[in-house]
Amino acid sequence: MRFLFFPTAALCALSSAAFSEAYERPIPQAQSATAELWFALGSVGLIIALVVVQRLVARS
Repeated sequence: MRFLFFPTAALCALSSAAFSEAYERPIPQAQSATAELWFALGSVGLIIALVVVQRLVARS
């Protein structure tokens, strides 16, 4: 484990706060109509799958 000490110490020194930049929060983008359509289709598909699974489980 001694061979890991020097690379680890070097990485810690290089990644210190003195060299890092301030975090900038990302700006949220508006959701497009295409994304809303795909979300709606995925939601309907999930509901259909849940109904199918419920019917399969109820039969046994």
